[in-house]
Amino acid sequence: MLSMLTNDILLRAYGLMITAKTMAETYEANRSICKYVHSTSRGHEAIQIATGMQLLPCDYFSPYYRDDSMMLAAGFKPEELMLQLLAKAADPFSGGRSYYCHPSSKATDKPGIIHQSSATGMQAIPTTGIAQGLKFLAATNSPLLRKGDNNEQPFALCSLGDNSVTEGEVSEALQVAVLWQLPIIYLVQDNQWGISVSAPEARAMNAYEYAAGFKGLKPFTCDGSNFIESYTCMYEAIRYVRDARKPVLVHARVPLLGHHTSGVRKEFYRTTDDLEQHAINDPIPRLRKVLLQHGVSETNLVSLEQNIGSEVQHAFENACAAEEPLPSTVTEHVFAPATVIHEEGERAPENGRKVLMVDAALFAIEEIMQDHPECILYGQDVGKRLGGVFREAATLSEKFGEHRVFNTAIQEAYIIGSTIGLSAVGVRPIVEVQFADYIYPGFNQLASEISKSCYLSGGKFPVSMVLRVPIGAYGGGGPYHSGSIESTLLTIKGIKVCYPSNSADMKGLMKAAFYDPNPVIMLEHKGLYWSKVPGTEDAKTIEPARSYRLPLGKANIVLCSDAAALEQGETICIVTYGIGVYWSKAAALEFPGRVEIIDLRTLFPLDEELVYARVKAHGKCLVITEEQVLNSFAESLAYRIMRSCFQFLDKEVEVLGALDLPAVPINLALEAQMLPTVNKVKSKIKLLLQA
Repeated sequence: MLSMLTNDILLRAYGLMITAKTMAETYEANRSICKYVHSTSRGHEAIQIATGMQLLPCDYFSPYYRDDSMMLAAGFKPEELMLQLLAKAADPFSGGRSYYCHPSSKATDKPGIIHQSSATGMQAIPTTGIAQGLKFLAATNSPLLRKGDNNEQPFALCSLGDNSVTEGEVSEALQVAVLWQLPIIYLVQDNQWGISVSAPEARAMNAYEYAAGFKGLKPFTCDGSNFIESYTCMYEAIRYVRDARKPVLVHARVPLLGHHTSGVRKEFYRTTDDLEQHAINDPIPRLRKVLLQHGVSETNLVSLEQNIGSEVQHAFENACAAEEPLPSTVTEHVFAPATVIHEEGERAPENGRKVLMVDAALFAIEEIMQDHPECILYGQDVGKRLGGVFREAATLSEKFGEHRVFNTAIQEAYIIGSTIGLSAVGVRPIVEVQFADYIYPGFNQLASEISKSCYLSGGKFPVSMVLRVPIGAYGGGGPYHSGSIESTLLTIKGIKVCYPSNSADMKGLMKAAFYDPNPVIMLEHKGLYWSKVPGTEDAKTIEPARSYRLPLGKANIVLCSDAAALEQGETICIVTYGIGVYWSKAAALEFPGRVEIIDLRTLFPLDEELVYARVKAHGKCLVITEEQVLNSFAESLAYRIMRSCFQFLDKEVEVLGALDLPAVPINLALEAQMLPTVNKVKSKIKLLLQA
């Protein structure tokens, strides 16, 4: 192995170390210019450079926020990193939207990098999703799999700080990696600090010791300040994961020579003795000594250092002179452009048969999987033995195989977050959380990672995924199987939320959601799945044609009022969705011709144009939701309606929803008391129709 480490390799590594060090010193000397918070790799250079130098363009890696040395070694230029440091328009990673060393890249001559965030440890699940995708693509001989020039197999590398390994989501990622034997390296850089929290305060063991608890995870450990040892260790780890296609954890011991960040200074919390002890293992003088021992002259090293100093200064001057982003670009890249923008195909084919909502979803996914071999479906209990607790995935595993439709552990964070990595490599995931009440363990991935990926990567990495979530109350489901979560979801910007009320909408929206390049959540009301709730028989509709797609953001008028009554100002417009459509239709029977009902179908994007137009026509509006009202989506919508339609309203907009209780009680009488009912809707209609 040592024979491979020629002077050329050692000199290149030393040059990269000097580059990273000079960059850090430049930032420190220009703090008023480098005003945005940043971290640097001082002390971590050896292991980072040893890693980055051995990555291939076919690989993927997720650097964490102090991995600028790894970025340099992987082929990125100082000026590129500086453009992000200074939040310039030409920042190739985020266009001035994100912090230093929060990269994303699809450059074909470098390893791929999905969007990286500051939430420590959160990159473990998305990066494991990449490895999951690589394994799937290889197993299916997919043309989407990108190999190296010499047919090398790609792998994923996830870089972490040691204190982040205590995060629960890192454990989920490691568990999946060993369970499914995925091609991934977890590189843990252990500098003994987590901001001001020391290792003894935060953990009972280091990452190498922790890895022993994950059967099938091959562990390595090395002195991450020693370049030769680091390079050798990473060479063995990379060779193992490329050949064996199994997971690896590398624990690298490193000093922390810089500040935690530019804003959290090392002198705030570290003693002089601690800083001096860390300085003993500075990787740069250690490698410099090796080079001198290998016959490289002092003159050559000094010349190299001076040249690099000039290059870094020139790059910094260029970055400082670069244009600032135009304020008008701030709204760009929230979403990738939708592909389904018009209603397509036959909604109600002649001689078609009526189907249940649960079957409409099943048939839509079956057709998608037939047409797209890159589509997979997974979640708890969706595999062949059960096919979902609501039988919503019945028969799919038998038809498409357990490599495409399969069960997961009880890991909502992994189910949701892994879609980021899968989407990045071209796999198209449809995933499921078993009940709406159980989405919260995965909420971090949804809010911190998925929703921000397109925006903070400058449009490079929208997350193409569909998340199915059974929702709603009926029949004594109880406090942990009956909740409504749409308001919580709608606080997250960067995701889309659908809520179909019938079979045709279910199939059309499911198709459109799959073809949308953005993350889409399908809220599927359990009470409408089989039309077992009295009054919901109309949820069964004729199954639309295979080609039917319903664009997101298009509401539907499901009941029209009488034109004469409308002309006389004797009508009301109800705006609702999901099971609220059926409460409204049942209540409207008592007021023939006087009620118009709008089914939103999609909560974001919202069809404000139709809603406002119809409310203006009627002058009276009732918004109905199953959710608790206070601080809800429905309450927000009522405000927006009043603001946009104020001069056309005869009365204040009314809102009807569930009582403001922490949960849905299991007792049927208590459940009925909490939720909206047909009689409660009637009372609200009467109130609004009173002269």
